[in-house]
Amino acid sequence: QETLFPYIKNNVKEYLRAHWEEEECQRDVGLLRKQAQEDSNLDGAVLIPLESGSGEEELERVIQAVVDNVHWQMSLDRKTTALKQLQGHMWRAAYATGHVKGEIFEDVVPAIRKWREAGMKVYIYSSGSIEAQKLLFGYSTEGDILELFDGHFDTKIGPKVESESYRRIAASIGCATNNILFLTDVPREANAAEEADTHVAVVIRPGNAGLTDDEKSYYSLISSFTELFLPSST
Repeated sequence: QETLFPYIKNNVKEYLRAHWEEEECQRDVGLLRKQAQEDSNLDGAVLIPLESGSGEEELERVIQAVVDNVHWQMSLDRKTTALKQLQGHMWRAAYATGHVKGEIFEDVVPAIRKWREAGMKVYIYSSGSIEAQKLLFGYSTEGDILELFDGHFDTKIGPKVESESYRRIAASIGCATNNILFLTDVPREANAAEEADTHVAVVIRPGNAGLTDDEKSYYSLISSFTELFLPSST
């Protein structure tokens, strides 16, 4: 929230100017244009005109419409495929050039290595796309740590606040839900995972939303992965 999304807002115009002629960028703009037509009845929606000529002024007008559309969608926290696709391509370029790095708490990598040595498997489940996850862990402050994960899930498997999503994940990895520990900072997700008979710990980290007194007393809370003592998978 504090790094990736502001990066999009601050750099989308520069990115479009630099990559406009590329096929991938044109596909992204085409998807956004189509989404804008579907959104035309929504308050504040920004339509994206087709280029009718090759003049510099015309091009700037179209690019500005794309920028305005992206800003409007982001202001409403929309999760459209068109928006997520452009964001993913922008983040890929930002990670590859070192403008952005995935920040990893220092206790994370040693803990995951220990769990894997004990025979456990580690998966990521995020509302961010699998591509965005792989960028974050592939270009992190700890280097490329993708090797630490056995797989990735995003909301294509289902929303994180629905218990059925956790059953689908368990089935996908061939594991009973009660053999899974799910770590989250969102009580609604914790509740959904518990409904699926998954073990849960709520993670308290700097920047996470606060918990109510009831949530604090109900859930198992940790502030570092070193506080987890997991049984060996054997």
